[in-house]
Amino acid sequence: MDEKTRQAIALKRFSVISPIISGNVKNNTEYFQELSKAPLDMPCYGMRIYHYKTFESWLYDYYRYGLDGLTPGFRSDKGKSRKITEEVGASIKEFKTSNPKVPTTILYERLVSEKIINPLEISRPTVYRYIADMVLPSGEGVDQEESLRFSYQYPGEMWQGDVLYGPYIQVDKKKLQTYLHAFIDDATRLITFSRFFFEQNFETLRISLKEAMLKNGVPRLLYTDNGKIYRSQQLEYICAGIGCTLLHSQPYVPRGRGKIERYFGTVRMRFLSKLDSKSLSSIEALNSAYEHWLETDYQKKEHSALFGKTPHQMFIDNIDKVKLVTDRKQFSENFMLRVSRKVNHDATIQIDNRLFETDPSLSGKRLEVRYEPDWLDDMTKALILYEDGKQVGNAKKIRFFDNAHVKRKYPGNRRKFNQEHEQILNTEPLETQINTISFSALTNEGEKNV
Repeated sequence: MDEKTRQAIALKRFSVISPIISGNVKNNTEYFQELSKAPLDMPCYGMRIYHYKTFESWLYDYYRYGLDGLTPGFRSDKGKSRKITEEVGASIKEFKTSNPKVPTTILYERLVSEKIINPLEISRPTVYRYIADMVLPSGEGVDQEESLRFSYQYPGEMWQGDVLYGPYIQVDKKKLQTYLHAFIDDATRLITFSRFFFEQNFETLRISLKEAMLKNGVPRLLYTDNGKIYRSQQLEYICAGIGCTLLHSQPYVPRGRGKIERYFGTVRMRFLSKLDSKSLSSIEALNSAYEHWLETDYQKKEHSALFGKTPHQMFIDNIDKVKLVTDRKQFSENFMLRVSRKVNHDATIQIDNRLFETDPSLSGKRLEVRYEPDWLDDMTKALILYEDGKQVGNAKKIRFFDNAHVKRKYPGNRRKFNQEHEQILNTEPLETQINTISFSALTNEGEKNV
């Protein structure tokens, strides 16, 4: 609300109470009650019905403060939290003063565990905003370092990444929060990739980063905040494998990520403010509307910091500076999830409560398993096994019914089979009996008969 609108509202309110001020009204209450029966056309607010006590408060404010009392102001409790009481605020300040470098997440969990705050009434973002507005005594808290504006010269030198809380979507009688994952090129302000998801976890980050790099090349630096998903060891593996340096901003200092924060402000003003979230039937519809706005508005709109060029044009003009993906197979392998597993004595490993079998020669070894999440339920896919950086085998999902019909090397009891086999090997060989005909014996037998 600008100053001109505020003054118009003050004059309209004065016109309502002016008959009383001029002495043309005999009974103030009756006059206000009569006014409250019909809607009043108020600047900025439109047609609205007011309670008669509201008119009385306008009259009181005018007598006390003059015309300024009728001018809409800011919240009377501006700078104060409506949910955090003075007692809770004092506890937060005490904790923060004694431990200035403790993350807000840990501080919030401590306040909950000590029952200082109720998580159902006070959320973590509320505590974060309270700390951000909190003024600590001189010399306490995190030292403020000099902050200078910067910008890289060519595309691909640095990307900034972050997550924006999006609108709610009705799904099966439930309202689900959406999250916008986005990456912006520091030099060109081009959005290399962004999409709404129902989750903000490492898998959604992995999908977003992979799509961004396949489409717009591999950045030399990736700059993010200190969120859990950005601190994942899996992300460190990915960046190290593709030759990208992962950097994190200083906790509680978002100024270094100003470009992505500014873009999120643009999304709120130019996209979300015009979006009717109630009409969205699915997250696909939300992404479709967002992608249309992104390609037709932001990417093709001239940017003041780009000397009148659009982010898309600036990126294309310097495409030769971009490190594009050439070996897609190796690139995809770098984005595989990695977990360490010890192969059981029966040559099986377990991942996400699913059993996989491998070669018996690998039993007892601790190996690194690399895979894509959708492979876990695909019988045709084999997980890749590595030892000391070298591929040593594969692991396929166990087919219990098929294994029931596999002919075993040792039928029945393996120990009994080995014992019987050993006895056979140790037994002396039997003499071979050969049936022969003796002519001398036949002659002697014939003479006896004569």
